[in-house]
Amino acid sequence: MEIRPNEVYTTQEARQLLKVSPSTVTRLIKKGIIRTAKVGKQYRILGKELLRILSPTLEDGVGKVYNKGRSWLHQDIDK
Repeated sequence: MEIRPNEVYTTQEARQLLKVSPSTVTRLIKKGIIRTAKVGKQYRILGKELLRILSPTLEDGVGKVYNKGRSWLHQDIDK
């Protein structure tokens, strides 16, 4: 199965893709490790969130580059 970044998944689909138990998915959501949108009484998860869970080093690298650029921008504005 392929995880598509812009696809919206249910918790059951996410559980199958990550190959974890239902309680693990619930725990990851409640701790804020997986960001979700709540629709009615159900959670929806973007594919890019699942990919972020599987590849946190990639996400960390992107975040570092973003923060470096952001700090550079703010330094120019403050002058």
